[in-house]
Order: sequence, then structure tokens, then C-alpha cells
Amino acid sequence: MLATAAAGGAALPVGPEWVYEVKWDGVRVLADTTGGGLVLRSRSGRDVTVAYPELAPLAAVQGALLDGEVIAMAAGVPSFQALAERMHVRDAARARALAVELPISYLVFDCVMLYGVDLSRRPFDERRGTLERIALPAPAGLSPLYPDGALLWEATREQGLEGVLAKRRSSTYQPGRRSRDWVKAAHRSSRTAVVCGWRPETTGSGRLGAVLLGAPDTEGRLRYLGRAGSGLTGPVGRELTRRLADVGVDRSPLDDAVPVPDARGTVWCEPTVRVDVAYLNRTADGRLRQPVVRGVRDDGDVDHWDAP
Repeated sequence: MLATAAAGGAALPVGPEWVYEVKWDGVRVLADTTGGGLVLRSRSGRDVTVAYPELAPLAAVQGALLDGEVIAMAAGVPSFQALAERMHVRDAARARALAVELPISYLVFDCVMLYGVDLSRRPFDERRGTLERIALPAPAGLSPLYPDGALLWEATREQGLEGVLAKRRSSTYQPGRRSRDWVKAAHRSSRTAVVCGWRPETTGSGRLGAVLLGAPDTEGRLRYLGRAGSGLTGPVGRELTRRLADVGVDRSPLDDAVPVPDARGTVWCEPTVRVDVAYLNRTADGRLRQPVVRGVRDDGDVDHWDAP
């Protein structure tokens, strides 16, 4: 189940039929014990169990399907960038070492199934009540709920958190659907984009110097979002370099004309690699201002290009 975006805290729904929680800056993970053991899956359905070995105790929660967010802390707040070195690990020994160096938590916010009983058609309040009766083993825990969205919006802004989610108390769980029963608002602009090309550093190191970003519009055309040169070091840069190695193409996949300064020296690629990008705002022609690549995404949809 996915949330619909609101244009800031003032646009969040209000009233007694709504409750609110923090929008955590992490990755969505489903914890499934309906097959006897524990399987962790990303929002796209990919098995990510090996990446988070510290969540193995969740296997004790029998016949369950739990929905939540894996988070890692940096400077006292959850950080998607801090997760970059955890989320793509496929080697069990490396994952165990990182569990010590870069610990994660799993904040559970919904219970879709328990003891093999499907709860998805029951209202959120009932599902939440069931979830609160489960003894979640550390480092898993409940994502707290709050009654006042406006106060939570101000508190999350002051504490440097990502934003707020509003949830309708009577809502059912709708797998894979973007519903107006869940509404999200963020304090800073971010989006998922596809990499359409890349440029090496001018130093001759061979490392990534910049990536060219795109997004599909509602008519299926791939539109240009601009060039990002920040956030490409460390684990993010290494993962992007690995993924871009085998997806090169001869010409730009974009339907927009790319400015000559951006296109010069670019290695074009299939628009299959998705990245999470933070930015200040957008220009009149739709480009991102001061974009920073925060990580490579395997979960979630690419955000559509729309007029700024």
C-alpha cells in the first residue's frame, strides 16, 4: 500500500478519522513468516533477507506479514544515505560485519497477516491494535502514532526528520495501490529518477563525475531532469558504477533535447537504474536545482515528470 503525496504539512488531512506518524527516511521492507522462516522483501518484491541479518529474530512472529521501514541513523536522525552500504549487500559474511558497523532498526507500521489470518480487509485501527499486541524482538519496534498532524509536522521539521504520514483509521490495506487513505508530506523535496547517462570525472580517474537524470511524463515520454554531480562517492558511487557498466547505449534515451554542455562527454545508458535524489527546487523548464544523489533504489516507482 502506497501513500498519496500532499503539498506540504498544511495539505495533510485533518479530523478525528485520521492518525499521524513520522515519515521515516529509510527503505520499505515486508517481513514474511508465513512460510515458516523469515523472508524480507523490498517493495518491488526482491528478497533482501541476507542484507539485514539482525532481523532474524522476527522469525518468532508466526504466520505474519509485517510492513515497515528499515532505517539507519546518522547525526541522530534516520538517513537514507546511511543505508547505502547496507541495502545492496548480497554476501552473508559482509552483511554480518556491517550489522555491527552500521546497525539498522525496523520500524513496523502495519500488520497485514498474523497466524496465517489475512487482516488486509480489516480497518487500520484494528490492524494496529493487533500489531500492538505482538512482542516484536529488537531491533524491530513499533512506529509511533500521534493524534495531531500539525504538531507532528512542526516537531519533525525542528528535529530534521523527513516528514509526516496521515492514515485514515477506517482504511483497509490495499497491496501495491497508491491510496488517498494514506497521505504523505515531506519537509524537503526528493524523488526517484532514472539514470539516462553518465560522465566520468575530468581528473581521468575513471570514477563517476556526474549522472544525467530523467523521468517519464504521463504520456510516456522520457523527460530530462538535469545533471547531478553530488553524492557519487563512497558506496553510492561504487554501486552506480557497477550497475551502469552493462547498460550502455549509442544514443540518448531521452525524448527531450539535452543541453550541449550536459551532453558533451556523456556515456548514454538504458534508463533502468533508479536513484533517490534530493534537490532544492525546480527551474521553470523542469530541471532539478542542486540535485544530490542519495542512493540507488530497487524499490518503488519512478516519480513522473510534471510541470514545476
